[in-house]
Amino acid sequence: MNIAARLEGLAEPGGICISGKVYEEIRNKLSIAFEDMGEQEVKNIPEPVRVYRWTDATADPMPATAGAEEGLPLPDKPSIAVLPFTNMSGDPEQEYFSDGITEDIITELSRFPSLFVIARNSSFTFKGEAVDVSEVGRKLGVQFVVEGSVRKVGNRVRITAQLVEAETRNHLWAERYDRELEDIFAVQDEVVATIAATLPGRVEHARVEHSRRAPTNSLSAYDCILRGNKHIRNYRRHEIADARAAFERAVELDPNSARARAGVAHTYLQDIFWNDFDARHPCLEHAERAVALDRDEPDALYVLGSALIKNGRPDEGVRMLERALEIMPASADVVTTLGICLVHAGRHDEAIEALTAAIRLDPFQPVWTHEFLGEAYFFKHLFREAITEFERIVDPPSWIHAYLAASYANDGDDETAAEQAKAFVRSLSHEYGEQADVTHSMDIMIKDFGVYKRPEDRRLMIDGFRKAGLPV
Repeated sequence: MNIAARLEGLAEPGGICISGKVYEEIRNKLSIAFEDMGEQEVKNIPEPVRVYRWTDATADPMPATAGAEEGLPLPDKPSIAVLPFTNMSGDPEQEYFSDGITEDIITELSRFPSLFVIARNSSFTFKGEAVDVSEVGRKLGVQFVVEGSVRKVGNRVRITAQLVEAETRNHLWAERYDRELEDIFAVQDEVVATIAATLPGRVEHARVEHSRRAPTNSLSAYDCILRGNKHIRNYRRHEIADARAAFERAVELDPNSARARAGVAHTYLQDIFWNDFDARHPCLEHAERAVALDRDEPDALYVLGSALIKNGRPDEGVRMLERALEIMPASADVVTTLGICLVHAGRHDEAIEALTAAIRLDPFQPVWTHEFLGEAYFFKHLFREAITEFERIVDPPSWIHAYLAASYANDGDDETAAEQAKAFVRSLSHEYGEQADVTHSMDIMIKDFGVYKRPEDRRLMIDGFRKAGLPV
């Protein structure tokens, strides 16, 4: 009954939410389609609950990324999506390893300026599915798809990989690697170089011959990095401690690994996301140490740029992220974070350009891309465009309702602004239960806007809150 009561609070008006246990009971017995919302933290339930959602089709809900379902136009250069490699080890606990191998291949391909590489966030939406590569190509707007599998047994690893032309389903290349685990970085190099070279005449020879530096000299440290990434990618409060323990262990095993140190910094960055603003200083400290270890490590530059944003130094953050973009021009994470940093720096036209490009690299964008794109439009006084972006977010967190209230208020729609202000209060109650404190939450939001560079941007948002009747 407790779980049912919490799920009711997650459901949209006219919609239904069920737990994963109920879903498993009915999935093959009813012709109703449910959408997986992932694991959700709910009040008075110690462990996260897997939640599935059904909504009335007549409600016409806005997708998280408009256009992803109906297909996307192809870019003007070779485009590729790397699907999650299948874990063939027979041990679900090894899932982090196969996912980590996939992520590293995506990362390395993102270094090629002549390739258009779909972000991990979007390619992993197909994880665990029996996919049709032509459908993947249509939904993600790519010409080529990489599929593969990983089997890790003891000190040996078998990796299979194949490159497929999405439209024709023709196999352009396939290979199987049976190696000692210590050769894992060489295998990744070979996969990346072969994929690039197989796209004939499309990638400059010098880039195919690039030398990939291993993220660490210790295989044990690398394993810890992959474990840490598994937790950090889930963006859940209760997994931050596990992620930090894994990255700190990687630092112990290899103190010179910039990627391991950047992972530690990333855990503190997530603390900031969960409103622990006192975590800001350790985040910056670890990020600076990561960059000092390797000024060409994109993860280190990326997390330092993010830390500088939260410390009210967006211009410095922009420089870090532009450097990361030089190294990984096709990384959606870097392009997105650069766009966020540009919003903080008050460079809104550039922010809109960057965030729009990020959405194409990652059609299934996370919430914050549309959030900050909406902010950029808002600060340019383009309130209708801001509303459009904020309303693209499915199941928005509480603060998005506050931004919508400010947008409608500044656009002169007082009635809808008041409705969104009420939705903000309701959403807070769902997120925090009886402890929800509207004034405290508004104080946190206003404090966060304190690190934005332009005073007029802060004033515009705060004035919007006030017009909508929110306590500021």
